[in-house]
Amino acid sequence: MKAGEELPPLEIAVTRTLIVAGAVASRDYQDVHHDAEAAREKGSPDIFMNILTTNGLVGRYVTDSLGPEVRLRAVRIRLGAPNYPGDTMVLRGTVTEADEAAGTAEVRVVGTNGIGHHVTGTVRVGPAASDGPVAAREGSV
Repeated sequence: MKAGEELPPLEIAVTRTLIVAGAVASRDYQDVHHDAEAAREKGSPDIFMNILTTNGLVGRYVTDSLGPEVRLRAVRIRLGAPNYPGDTMVLRGTVTEADEAAGTAEVRVVGTNGIGHHVTGTVRVGPAASDGPVAAREGSV
């Protein structure tokens, strides 16, 4: 990883299944993420992706691009244009900082869809822990 390096873009089809499955997997049962009629009643043209699904997709994009030797250390994102079913989100990333000796880097990520920027943010990565898997937080499943 070197500062200025661009990650290959990733196209993600935004399907109803992805939106609903992401909401259910993250235990976000807000009706705007699974009930089109309720979403329309609240002013949205359709259901839309929740931030937790977007956060997971951003993390996946960075780790898939940089390889198994890195782990996510921090993900900071901001949502913009909603991801609606039938659209495509394209994630792009650029390494903004890199410390080869430490194995750390920061990646600027932008995800766009047909109506604009869906997500912008930064992801900080570091080396994979050499002492085994990261311990689960107390109370996590």
